[in-house]
Amino acid sequence: MAVLNMLDLSGLDLVDGHCHGITTTPLDDAAFELWCTEADEPAPVGAPYLDSQVGLALRRWCAPLLGLDAGAGVEDYLWQRRRLGPEEAAGRLLRAACLSALLVDTGPAVSGLLPAPAVGALAAAPTHAVVRLEQLAESVAPVSGPDAFADAFADALRAALPGAVATKSIAAYRHGLGLDPTRPQPQEVRVAAARWLRDGGRLTDPVLLRHLLWCAVDTGLPIQLHTGFGDRDALLARTDPALLQPFCEATLRTGARLVLLHCYPYHRQAGWLAQVYPHVYADVGLTVAHLGARFTAVLAEFLELAPFGKLLYSSDAFGLPELYLIGAAQFRHSLGQVLGGFVADGALPATDALRIADQLGSANARRLYGL
Repeated sequence: MAVLNMLDLSGLDLVDGHCHGITTTPLDDAAFELWCTEADEPAPVGAPYLDSQVGLALRRWCAPLLGLDAGAGVEDYLWQRRRLGPEEAAGRLLRAACLSALLVDTGPAVSGLLPAPAVGALAAAPTHAVVRLEQLAESVAPVSGPDAFADAFADALRAALPGAVATKSIAAYRHGLGLDPTRPQPQEVRVAAARWLRDGGRLTDPVLLRHLLWCAVDTGLPIQLHTGFGDRDALLARTDPALLQPFCEATLRTGARLVLLHCYPYHRQAGWLAQVYPHVYADVGLTVAHLGARFTAVLAEFLELAPFGKLLYSSDAFGLPELYLIGAAQFRHSLGQVLGGFVADGALPATDALRIADQLGSANARRLYGL
């Protein structure tokens, strides 16, 4: 798609619909590189993780904010970041993302991350909580017995909801999305809770994961669901959002609203679900930052089937403020390329292109999450 056909969306209002805390701890080069990826093992000699699309995006969008030329080398970037200090770098990068609101996941429980209000202060934007279901359940399990688990979780969820705009499930990580879609019976929950509390460890029981999802349905808030790629803790074949179709059917008349996060490489399946189920939405988060310049092609595929009012922006930035800026800058740039190409081809008027850009950037999120 020719750059001459590009719409200028550099000032597009963005709501970051799913993101996390950041670290302002000084990082060595190897630690910084890991934070940029979904990997958790050091890169092999001769194949650094930042010699990739995310590395190119870092050099393109972030280097100028730290006083370097776009495309400056990774070594120069990391040296300049250390010279400025992580707090100064974080402030520059988050402000440059020009976000109007941040929806911050309450998980995972990682020490050393700035809390949501501090991230919002650096970004000069309000923050809203997204309640992580599995983490909340794991926090009440030690103080409840099997018989009391369901009530203890219900009480904890009720207490966590004031100020929250959504809940979030990582069932894709813990079991996979091919769950029985029916609401489990109380006796099933008690038996599963007894098994989990006896064996210990993370919450992976499919009965309890279903129970959390149906508790989330009962809140009336949108439910964000991890789908698609992530770190190697997830079995990728089990994260295909198409596996959620039975749950989409089961929740169709409940008033629930399901937000499929990330989706890639199953984004076309997510777009189809968003088309055929009125309560299903698709969010591009995580995909945009990690694909860099290739996000333009994937964004065009997101736009193939899904109604424009069902697509949402987020960064899924975690740990590094750079990921907030890369997500925002690359999204505005790629959306301008895609919509500009449609305008040049005669597929839609320029006024419609600007309306669609506003929908994806912020209007859909404001409507869905009641911002």
